[in-house]
Amino acid sequence: MSRPLHRGVTGIRISGNSNDLWDSQMKDKTEKEDMDRNRSSDQSYLALRFPFRLLFPDNNSPSKYGNGENGFASDPFSVGSPRSRQKLTLLLLKLSLAVIVILALTGSFWWTISISTLSRGQILHNYRRLQEQLVSDLWDIGELSLGSSRLQELEFCSEESENYVPCFNVSENLALGYSDGSENDRHCGHSLSESCLVLPPVNYRIPLRWPTGRDIIWVANVKLTAQEVLSSGSLTKRMMMLDEEQISFRSVSPMFDGVEDYSHQIAEMIGLRNESNFVQAGVRTILDIGCGYGSFGAHLFSKQLLTMCIANYEPSGSQVQLTLERGLPAMIGSFTSNQLPYPSLSFDMLHCARCGVDWDQKDGMFLIEADRVLKPGGYFVWTSPLTNARNKENQKRWNFVRDFADNLCWEMLSQQDETVVWKKTSKKSCYSSRKPGAGPSLCSKGHDVESPYYRPLQGCIAGTQSRRWIPIQEKTTWPSRSHLNKSELALYGLHPEDFREDAENWKTTVTNYWSVLSPIIFSDHPKRPGEEDPSPPYNMVRNVLDMNAHFGGLNSALLEAGKSVWVMNVVPTVGPNYLPLILDRGFVGVLHDWCEPFPTYPRSYDLVHAEGLLSLQTHQQRRCTMLDLFTEMDRLLRPEGWVVIRDTGTLVESARMLTTKLKWDARVIEIESNSDDRLLICQKPFFKRQGVSS
Repeated sequence: MSRPLHRGVTGIRISGNSNDLWDSQMKDKTEKEDMDRNRSSDQSYLALRFPFRLLFPDNNSPSKYGNGENGFASDPFSVGSPRSRQKLTLLLLKLSLAVIVILALTGSFWWTISISTLSRGQILHNYRRLQEQLVSDLWDIGELSLGSSRLQELEFCSEESENYVPCFNVSENLALGYSDGSENDRHCGHSLSESCLVLPPVNYRIPLRWPTGRDIIWVANVKLTAQEVLSSGSLTKRMMMLDEEQISFRSVSPMFDGVEDYSHQIAEMIGLRNESNFVQAGVRTILDIGCGYGSFGAHLFSKQLLTMCIANYEPSGSQVQLTLERGLPAMIGSFTSNQLPYPSLSFDMLHCARCGVDWDQKDGMFLIEADRVLKPGGYFVWTSPLTNARNKENQKRWNFVRDFADNLCWEMLSQQDETVVWKKTSKKSCYSSRKPGAGPSLCSKGHDVESPYYRPLQGCIAGTQSRRWIPIQEKTTWPSRSHLNKSELALYGLHPEDFREDAENWKTTVTNYWSVLSPIIFSDHPKRPGEEDPSPPYNMVRNVLDMNAHFGGLNSALLEAGKSVWVMNVVPTVGPNYLPLILDRGFVGVLHDWCEPFPTYPRSYDLVHAEGLLSLQTHQQRRCTMLDLFTEMDRLLRPEGWVVIRDTGTLVESARMLTTKLKWDARVIEIESNSDDRLLICQKPFFKRQGVSS
C-alpha cells in the first residue's frame, strides 16, 4: 500500500524484508554523510551571499533532524537523480528571483534619487495611498477567506435586545461585585458584543418630525409604563400626558406652562428679566442632570439655548430614551463612581430639578465633579425639597451642601421655594483666600487632566490649570461664539486661516450632502431646484451623530444652512482631542472610544456621519473590526435612518461590501475628479419582527 507525500512528491511503497530496508538505509546514511560534508561549505556561502533565501525556504530540503514528512530519512542531494534535478531547477529559479529583487531595489534607489525635485508632500501622499490600499487588500483577503460566510447577512437579535444598551448589564455587574449604585454604572469589556441587528419593538412607528415630534411621541417606540409616569418624582417628568398610542408634552395642556414659569423664575434669580436673556448673560450650553423627559431643554431650545440631558441607565422608563425620541440631546451618564466624559470647564449652566443625585454623599465628590465641568462664572441650579427641609436630618444634609458649595467658591445668588442658584467664581484668587483646610484642595498639574475618559472621581478642584479659564461673561455671546477669535484659536494651536478654510469646506460639503440626500428624503414631497426644504413635519432629519467631529465643522455648517438639527459631536479617543474647542463654540459633544458601545439606547439618531473615521481607526492598533463598528452604527440608527461616510476610496469600497451583511441600501458616490475620497450613502431599512402583527 502506498502513502502519498505532500507538495507533489511521488509516494513510496513500503514492502519487503525489514532487514533489507535497514541495510539499505545504513548504506544511504554513509553516502549522505559524505555528501553533507561536501555541501556544508557551499550552503553556508549561499546563505551569506543570498540572504533572500530565508524568505523563500526550500520546502523539499532535508529537515534539521534528517526526516521527511513520511517519517523516513530524506534522499541525499544527488545530482544524478530526477528529484535532484528538480531541486536544482527550483534553486535556480529562487536565485533568479533574488537577483530580480536586488535589481528592483537598486532601481528603486536610483529612482528615489532621480525624483528629488518632487515635493515631499506628494511622496507622503502617494505612500499613504499605498498604505491604505495594502490595508484594504489585507482586509478583503481576510474577509474572502471566510468563504460563503463573507456575504452572509447578520441575523436579527432576540426580542430582549430591543432596548438593550451594552456595558450597562446590571445583573452581570452585580455578579462581578459592583454595588452601592455602581452596578448601574458603565462597565465595558466583560461581555462580548453580539454581531446581530437590533429590531424595533412591535408596533414601532417612524417618529413624528420636528417640531411636532418634540411635543408628541409614539408610546410603542419607547419602553414605558403608565405606573412609571404616575410615580415619577422629577418635576419635568410629571409634565406629560399618556394615552393609548401617544405621549404628549408641553403645549397640549395649560398645566405645562409650569416649565415656562419655572424657567422665568431661574432667570429672575440670576438677575435677568426672563429666560430670553440667558444668552446675553453668557449662557448657551446647559447640562441637565436627571432631566426627566427633557421638557426644560425643549422649552429653552426656542431661546437659542442647547441643553444636554444626562441620566442613569434605566431598563424601563428611561429619561434619556424619551428625550432623544423627542429630538433633544441626551446620553447616559452618572455621577456614581467615574468622571463624565467631558473636558473641564465645559458647560455654562448645570441644572438639577429633583434629579436623584445626593449631593451630600461621598464627602462632596459629586459636587466637585459638577464644579469641574462648570465654566468660570457659570451657574448651578438645584431644585429639591431638601432646600426647605424641616426635620433635623434633612437640615443637616442641606447645611453640608450649602457649606461645601461655599468652599468651592460658589456664591449663592438666590433661594426661592425649593430652588437655589449658585454662581461659580470667575477668579482663581478665591481659592487661595479660603481658610486653611477649608474645602478640597486644587488638583496638581499631573492630576488636572483636561479631558478624562471615565476616570474615577477625584477629590480635588480641577480646571484651574487650564488656559481655557475664561469667565462666560467675558466670552462673545451666541451665535458669534461659534466663530472663535484669533486669541481663542491660539489656545488650541490653530491659525485663523486654517479654521476659516475648514469652515468654508464644510459649508460646501453640507450643500453637496443635501443635494444628494434631498431627492431621496423628500421624494414624497418634491421641490423645484432652488426651493427651500419642505416645511415641517417633512423635515426627515433631526438627531445627527458625527462620529469624528474634528472642529465641529459639520455642526456649524448645518446651523448656518438653517437646518433644524442638533449634532452630537463625538471626538474619538484615538485622534486629536478638539472636544474642548467644540464645547467652547457652543455645541455639545463627548469623548468616546469607538471600539466600545456608545452610551445611548437603540434607535437614537436619524443621521450618522463619519468623515475620516475609517482611516483613523485603521491606523491605530485594531481592537475591533470594521464590522463591529458598523453593527454599532446600525444599533444607534433609527429605521429608515441614513449613514454618510466620507473616506478614501479603498476603505469606502471595503465598507460598501459590509453593508450587504447589515441589509443596508448603499451606493458609492465620487466626490471630485481630483480627490481620492469617496462618499458612501446608506439607508437602514425598516424591518419588523416576523410572526407578530403590527
